[in-house]
Amino acid sequence: MTSKKLTGKIAADRIRHLEVPRPDPRLIEGFMALGDCTGVVSDVMDEMGIVGAVGASTLRPTIAGKVIVGPALTVRNMVQREHVYDQAKAKVNKMAEFEGHNLAQPGDILVIEGVTGVSNMGGISAQTGKRQGELGSIVSGGVRDVPHSRAVDYPMWASEITPITGKWRIETVEINGDVEIFGIRVRCGDLVVADDTGVCFVPIERAAEVLERSRKKADGERERCEHIDRGVPVADLPAADLHAKNKA
Repeated sequence: MTSKKLTGKIAADRIRHLEVPRPDPRLIEGFMALGDCTGVVSDVMDEMGIVGAVGASTLRPTIAGKVIVGPALTVRNMVQREHVYDQAKAKVNKMAEFEGHNLAQPGDILVIEGVTGVSNMGGISAQTGKRQGELGSIVSGGVRDVPHSRAVDYPMWASEITPITGKWRIETVEINGDVEIFGIRVRCGDLVVADDTGVCFVPIERAAEVLERSRKKADGERERCEHIDRGVPVADLPAADLHAKNKA
């Protein structure tokens, strides 16, 4: 990665890593093979004492049916100090998620700790991310131009949709540092798993164990579904189906 890709929209010392650490491809393949698995992954992380899941009622997907798995490319935004109309008149735009796009590698997922009530990225930004090979984005805060991002097949999981621009209201203060998404700390390179049910942020150092446990849990659930399809009486289903038959 060379400095030629930097736009200067954010000071170079506020970019903590020029490249997102690459995960073992087998981790990506393994989670993708589970399909829409955030429910299973969330259960496993509960059992492991890992806080990392956010529901789709909070981070709503803009394209139904999408499943993405990849490392987090992080962006942290905050509210500009200056008055919005003064900034708009002077055309002072301090948003720098495009710098994140410039640094993206194919398979990255943009994770934005954003500002509520305004858009933290729009259609042109989504199209740029798609061109760079990003799988999509997770945004705590608003996004806009959803038809545009859908048209280029770039899914976003966002807490708000709004036409109000962030250009004169937001300042990007850090790229590829730690961000906080609804109380969850996400580091550059952590694994993101997102589907229609929600988003799971998996600490990369725990990802292999989370995957292995998720595989076993998913296998168990498939087996129980087969029992149900065969007409096995509810009382005879494995205890896990009934939360230990309500004896806990």
